[in-house]
Amino acid sequence: MWLSGFNIFAQIGTNDVLTNGVQTAQSIADGWDKQWIDLLQTNTNTNLYGALTKLGIFFAVGTLLFFMAQWIRDVLDNEYSRPISALIWPFVVVLLLANPGNGTVLSNLTLGLRDFINTINQQVVEAADVNQTYQQALNMSIAEDVVGGLLRPCQSLIGQQQLDCFIQAKQKVDTLLGQYRASYGGQPWIDRLDLKVNQILGVSGNPAELAFNSLLGSTTQTIIKNILVSSQSAFQNLIEVTMLLIAALGPLAVGGSLLPVAGKPIFAWLTGLLAIGIAKISFNIVAAVSAAVIVNGPAQNLDTDPDLMWFMILLGILAPIMSLGLAAAGGFAVFNAISNTAVWVQERV
Repeated sequence: MWLSGFNIFAQIGTNDVLTNGVQTAQSIADGWDKQWIDLLQTNTNTNLYGALTKLGIFFAVGTLLFFMAQWIRDVLDNEYSRPISALIWPFVVVLLLANPGNGTVLSNLTLGLRDFINTINQQVVEAADVNQTYQQALNMSIAEDVVGGLLRPCQSLIGQQQLDCFIQAKQKVDTLLGQYRASYGGQPWIDRLDLKVNQILGVSGNPAELAFNSLLGSTTQTIIKNILVSSQSAFQNLIEVTMLLIAALGPLAVGGSLLPVAGKPIFAWLTGLLAIGIAKISFNIVAAVSAAVIVNGPAQNLDTDPDLMWFMILLGILAPIMSLGLAAAGGFAVFNAISNTAVWVQERV
């Protein structure tokens, strides 16, 4: 799930707030997809991944000396079961790092694992956010600030100039609210926002009778919300770049897996990818569930005027922290499970 509302405050006025946000979010997602393909498959003989693959092969050759030393020692100690089961590792390393010029087996498996994680993430998001409540809750949280940004400049004017300014601003507000209604239908929170705007202009349209309300308040809260929305986008981009960085280090983890130790680097590498996937899924579940609480509760009551700053704080600060905590705990559990399984298989092969 990508935020389609980030930088929405910078789009006030002539731009289509909803459409541009969605297009920007989709372009970012497409950009990451292209980056994965370019790094792991396209011209891997000359790009960063190709260089890391060659370095991984160098590590594999170096660690093979330690592997053979341990293997010969086990044979001399008449521990034949361990050397036989350990012989699988050189074949695994060669298979994964072979053919570095056209995309290795490891790069293809890495892309497949990333696609699997994204597929599971998308299924979870669709199940938890059936009615696309997340985007609606986000727009509901910042709608008053967007409208206030359109109306606030009129506050410093006087007389007929002020009234004309408000009328022009209301035309832009009506366009924005029309976009909201086209996307979400006739929601009570949209009608409540429209009512607040109409209350400013009053019944007669006389400049002396303009009624100021919370829409024309301080810009401090708008700035804070802008920062929180941007932090959500930054966290999601951080998840993507971290996953890509871990994927790029795969050849080094594979190359070091011939070391005669129980905790193979390839297990830690695989655990890292899965842990980042857990963080990504966890954040999206929190976003979808908390958005459903807003859309199915305060949004449906015309008489309520909830302060949704908690939603912005949750997604901008608390949800990323909680997601990383769950990823660390889940990654530790996965690493132990993989390591114990490998030991169990080695003892019985």
